[in-house]
Amino acid sequence: MRLLFELSGENPTLPFAELACVGKVLDRRLQVAVVEVPDLKDTHRLAMTQVVAEYLGECEPTLPAFQKLLKDLAIETRQSFAGRAKKVHGGCLLRNPCSQREFERLIGTMISGPVSLDNPATEYRAILSEDRCYFGKVLFCVNRGAYDLRNPGKRDFFHPGVMMPRMARTLINLTCAQSGDSLLDPFCGTGGILIEAEMLGIRTLGSDFDPMMICGSRQNVTSSDLMLADATHLPFGNQSLDAVVTDFPYGQSVCIKKTDTMDNLYADALDEIHRVLKTGHMAVVVTHRDISAIASHHMTVLQHHEQRVHKSLTRRVLVLAH
Repeated sequence: MRLLFELSGENPTLPFAELACVGKVLDRRLQVAVVEVPDLKDTHRLAMTQVVAEYLGECEPTLPAFQKLLKDLAIETRQSFAGRAKKVHGGCLLRNPCSQREFERLIGTMISGPVSLDNPATEYRAILSEDRCYFGKVLFCVNRGAYDLRNPGKRDFFHPGVMMPRMARTLINLTCAQSGDSLLDPFCGTGGILIEAEMLGIRTLGSDFDPMMICGSRQNVTSSDLMLADATHLPFGNQSLDAVVTDFPYGQSVCIKKTDTMDNLYADALDEIHRVLKTGHMAVVVTHRDISAIASHHMTVLQHHEQRVHKSLTRRVLVLAH
């Protein structure tokens, strides 16, 4: 099934990388992608997608080209429908001065069926980005507000500086872990990554060197196995886990062994992650600085992303393969 994805603008690279967990990306422009997806239900796990639509076609982002596309499609429907158009900010060429409303008017006049702008049963959507206009029939809009309801401040146990649910879900998706797979967070903290993985039916395991965090996580998670453990000496067998996702400690304020420097901690933890991860599987690690050079000694660096949190913190995300 070929689907059209309207992506969020919160990060330039992560929304596209996340799509790999549901299918093969065939084409992409700013905040939009065309993906071949084997199973539609998998798309509900995405965190950085806003709209999922059936892909109907594409053309140049001009009214004459769009009119021809609609004429060729010759869509007829008995369901009430509305036409919507979106110009991606920063992604439309200057040679396209037409307004979104003109594209919407074409949808309303060239599709045969009852128009309902207030309560349509179906929505047809044009997305204009860079040099293309993509057209699709909306299947669903992602309920991004559900992530806000899981805000860390609303949990039974809270600690400052934790990762927000949308980011945690995205990191899990980067591993392509599926329901029934095992996933470890060796620096689990308050359990935010584990919570999102639990919701996907993944078998979750969390460890931390800080007893307070393990006690706190037990208040937040529902089905994860939690243990007090040193991330540099994990209590798991060789190649026993399907995925690892973790937010590494950022500074000396965290609870680590006094003999560790941060570089030594990262190196030893990555060595353990490599040991427990199955061959061909992926780990995602997050730090406050680029540790690609350290990581490359232990695993293959597949992707490197950045997420600005605030003026003094930019998260560096590495996707690693065993």
